[in-house]
Amino acid sequence: MSSGIGPLDRRNSVGVKIGSVVVGGCNPIVVQSMTNTDTADADATVKQVQQLAAAGSEIVRITVNTEEAAAKVSTIREKLDAVGCLVPLVGDFHYNGHKLLTDYPDCAIALAKYRINPGNVGFGRKKDNQFSTMIEKAIEYNKPVRIGVNWGSLDQVLLTKMMDDNAKLAEPLETDEVMREALIVSALKSAERAEELGLPRDHIILSCKVSGVQKLITVYRDIAKRCDYALHLGLTEAGMGSKGIVASTAAMGVLLQEGIGDTIRVSLTPEPGGNRSNEVIVAQEILQTIGLRSFTPLVTACPGCGRTTSTVFQELADSIQAYVRSQMPIWKNDYHGVEEMTLAVMGCVVNGPGESKHADIGISLPGTGETPTAPVFIDGKKSMTLRGDNIAEEFRDIVDKYVQERYSHK
Repeated sequence: MSSGIGPLDRRNSVGVKIGSVVVGGCNPIVVQSMTNTDTADADATVKQVQQLAAAGSEIVRITVNTEEAAAKVSTIREKLDAVGCLVPLVGDFHYNGHKLLTDYPDCAIALAKYRINPGNVGFGRKKDNQFSTMIEKAIEYNKPVRIGVNWGSLDQVLLTKMMDDNAKLAEPLETDEVMREALIVSALKSAERAEELGLPRDHIILSCKVSGVQKLITVYRDIAKRCDYALHLGLTEAGMGSKGIVASTAAMGVLLQEGIGDTIRVSLTPEPGGNRSNEVIVAQEILQTIGLRSFTPLVTACPGCGRTTSTVFQELADSIQAYVRSQMPIWKNDYHGVEEMTLAVMGCVVNGPGESKHADIGISLPGTGETPTAPVFIDGKKSMTLRGDNIAEEFRDIVDKYVQERYSHK
């Protein structure tokens, strides 16, 4: 059963090819992430890139900050290719990118895209030369570039000049307004310079990242009106756990709803020992719940109340969600459209049958004091009733059978 929700109107942008992935140009919004391993440790980096790609990251960025890291990039690419992990790698450069791209041509070739921060490429004439060198290397190796301006590392020379000019106005703008404008000017002027040097427009992606929700919305609304470059969207330093998830969703949800954004990253700080792939899952769920893309069947489940003192429905919902996510790498190769399947695991008779009927497959478990039976609804109709201690296994078998019968083989 389809929700009937189609793609939202997207802002027109120039498409940029990054390996096998195209960002912008009205193509599906791309999910990306970044490793937090030392890139000089090739094996650890390969392992994490594989994990992120398996979770659904369509582009993975790696830090290239030292000669040791640059020397290992081609090895990382080769190891990934050897195991069939073809996800494009993006090199994240700050301060010394001009030198690393020049001294390590194998690194420059192995990367699918370079990320340049205009605020961290040097100062004065040195800045101009170093930025030009990186763009020239991108041209030489036919690589796209993300010009990524960041609130925390804004070009101080540009900002100072704009602050001074603002102070001379009869009605000066607020400091925050000048800083937001400086972000946009830095990105647009850098892109203009890159094009002057010969980098094609369809090789440029822009980003203007800040850590405040309302500031991000304001900045991206503005830059979206002033250019047709593809835009990378993300709330920088979003934070940990629920704070990072809520802040990223609040900011990007508004912009995506307005058709702004061609590729996204959710910059979550992992819990100690936590799974880096969580940021990929959150990014996918933002896009899927808005209705922009489908990645994996989603499970509707009730929050629980005094009618549901048993934890059976919670455990079943958790196990089914984990199961369908683990199966997706297999299912997506064999079944067309399975990612749009909807499931419902409900805890009592109040909303259970109704919600279950709205899903492709739904189960309404008994609440406190209810008859210990669990009706299962398939395509809106009651199909069977489960009882006993093996409801979870039986329901999973029902899901498997539905996938095999409902979704055509590719």
